[in-house]
Amino acid sequence: MKTHICLLRGINVGGHKKIKMVDLKSLFTSLGYAEVVTYIQSGNIIFKYHEIGIDEITAVIKKAIADTYGFEVPVFVLTRTMLTQVYESNALSPAYIESSYFTLLHTPAQAEDIAAVNTIEIPFEHFVVTENCIYFYPEKGYGRAKGTNSFFEKKLGVTATTRNYKTIKKLLELSS
Repeated sequence: MKTHICLLRGINVGGHKKIKMVDLKSLFTSLGYAEVVTYIQSGNIIFKYHEIGIDEITAVIKKAIADTYGFEVPVFVLTRTMLTQVYESNALSPAYIESSYFTLLHTPAQAEDIAAVNTIEIPFEHFVVTENCIYFYPEKGYGRAKGTNSFFEKKLGVTATTRNYKTIKKLLELSS
């Protein structure tokens, strides 16, 4: 069995799309996933499952959430190896890494879009766009940033979800 990390976007934010983590854990267990662990309320799930494709797992989870809760959410599934690679490839200055954010892209961004976004300058914000992730450090905090998840989605034409450094690090620890 292989370790997977599932990131749900937009649940339990501002009282919308509420899902209790205990219920989410039960749902994942009912789907046949083993050793299910959730981390904080923002939709981070670690589980083990057989060697089938990420796209198949994503589709099953997406359908199960829609059927159970009556709404759809973007679902991102990565193997532990994939998340480790994202974590270790943080292209920001070492001074920013522990306060950085990872905006994970559901599908790879196009090279021309990456090049265009990497030329954008936003005062007090530092980011590096790669094919699968945007490494982002807002000097004045994420709540005041212009380079939000939505900003990058619009610029790159892809669906994305953002987690901070501490969350990514903890997900890797919990999945080891």
